[in-house]
Amino acid sequence: MTTKENNRPPSSPQNLQPIYLMQPDNHSYDDEIDLRELWVAVWQGKMTIIAITCIFAVASVIFAIMQPNLYKSEALLAPAAESQGQGLSALAGQFGSLASLAGINLKNGSSDQTAIALEILKSRTFIKEFIQKHEILPTLMATKGWNQKNDQLIFDNKIYNSQTKTWLREVTPPKQAKPSDFEAYNAFSKILHVSQDKTSGLVTIGILFYSPSTAKQWVDWLIEDLNSYMRRQDYNEATLTLAYLNEQLKSTAIAGMQNIFYQLIEEQTKTIMLSKVRQDYILKTIDQAISPEEKAKPKRALICVLGTLLGGMLSITIVLTRHFCRKH
Repeated sequence: MTTKENNRPPSSPQNLQPIYLMQPDNHSYDDEIDLRELWVAVWQGKMTIIAITCIFAVASVIFAIMQPNLYKSEALLAPAAESQGQGLSALAGQFGSLASLAGINLKNGSSDQTAIALEILKSRTFIKEFIQKHEILPTLMATKGWNQKNDQLIFDNKIYNSQTKTWLREVTPPKQAKPSDFEAYNAFSKILHVSQDKTSGLVTIGILFYSPSTAKQWVDWLIEDLNSYMRRQDYNEATLTLAYLNEQLKSTAIAGMQNIFYQLIEEQTKTIMLSKVRQDYILKTIDQAISPEEKAKPKRALICVLGTLLGGMLSITIVLTRHFCRKH
């Protein structure tokens, strides 16, 4: 045969080309999210979503209505024009090295008195004394609301009997029926708000409570007691320091040291004088606290909106989870 087929060389294994069958990769589509499928699943479970969302909406409305109103009374204060720390700070820069030779540390007087006063205001010791002095423990720990008509606090009868003035709360040891100082401190710290503007140095002291008149009264007491506390503390320290300086002045013959002692005695005498005559010793009131007419909390509209949104997101999650569990 002389045909081209007969003249074609025989095929060899090297000339054979492998043929691959392309199989569709179904797995590449398994991890993709089908938005249409999600929408269908949500639409099919719309009744479940509506039901759960409505339950959360109603529950949030009931919860918001049950929350008692809280009123915030605030006072704006400024640091006193002059204090012991400012006078001693000036002396520290001028005679600090010489005073250290006599065992006198002037740098302690240069501390920020306002910052110290605010830390004292938030301290356990001060708050404990404040609660005991004004006898506000039952009001702080057993109040559950406020009667706006007659401006009277509403006590929880399960915790405190306002008629017999006895504590009735049921607690497990080591707690007792009467709240401890630690419990009272924690409760008071939650309603006490103290802040200072770093730029202007102005201080804001506020109380958040059921009764606006009670909140105002407590703010006024806090300012008065803080000034009194700082005034008494500086007076006692200045008195002791003045006695010590007079003794040192008698025992030294160095003119330079005598000059330092005289100026220190002058500063301590000024401190004693100011502590006796100035009522706003460490903080001066610029804007007094008032009884607020509008509540500060709760934000009932916000509670209802957030509760409804939470119910909607939870219901959608439940519907989608149930759909994919059935699918797989």
